[in-house]
Amino acid sequence: MTGRALHVERRGRGPALMLLHGFTGTGRSLADLSAAFEREFDTVAPDLPGHGASTGGARDGRYAFDDTLRDLVATLDAAGHRRAHWLGYSMGARLALGCAVRHPERVASLVLIGGRAGIADPAERAARRLADDELAARIEAIGVAAFVDEWLAQPLFATQQRLDPAVRAEQRHARLVHDARELAASLRGLGPGMQPPLFADLPRVDVPVLLVVGVLDTRFVAAAHEMAASLPHAEVCEIAAAGHAAHLEQPAAVIAAVGDFLRRVTRPASFPPSHSVQETAT
Repeated sequence: MTGRALHVERRGRGPALMLLHGFTGTGRSLADLSAAFEREFDTVAPDLPGHGASTGGARDGRYAFDDTLRDLVATLDAAGHRRAHWLGYSMGARLALGCAVRHPERVASLVLIGGRAGIADPAERAARRLADDELAARIEAIGVAAFVDEWLAQPLFATQQRLDPAVRAEQRHARLVHDARELAASLRGLGPGMQPPLFADLPRVDVPVLLVVGVLDTRFVAAAHEMAASLPHAEVCEIAAAGHAAHLEQPAAVIAAVGDFLRRVTRPASFPPSHSVQETAT
């Protein structure tokens, strides 16, 4: 089965850098990262299935994880690239890791911001799947605007309250472009409860990996170090004074860390073995 090319925001020239947004985002959500790296890379930022302009492909009311990976490969092909460096945030990080596992020939390196390899425990995974199904039904019942307000009120995003109010308002407004039924289909099929756990596959991810996590996002800090212990060529970058969306809360620090990583992995010298580093926010 072949995938379909997704709608993309694209800028720059050079080797491909795929940028995958989180749930309720769009390709434009990572515009600051695209702008930061467009001089060295052809940045390709798709709207993930069920988001923005990438709609209409759900089957049985949901988008499937492996179908989405095929869509991302098709999107890379449509952009004229065989291989890319991949950067993903949250849901986008899980999908980028999925591409490295299912389509390793398409991945040159990985940057995962607030990412994890799924949910290992079957009972916890089933409970999350049920919760996501209920949340998807709520999106359809109350509409996107009310849901976005509830979504952003989660403790996971509490640290974003320190952002400039204009920035928070802009982020909220950008999330309102979605269709409720499409967003629900994305959650039903691409949430952590539906994603196949990838923990056993991590030792075979034979590319450099940078795991970026905000130090205030303690659950994901633990997940990052757990993944790094299984990945052959990984390092953890902890961003000070940041939570789950470290690229929004401390953009300069994240851009500096990602830029340093990408410069190193595009050089012919071998990448160092797994280790952890601390990045200080500026």
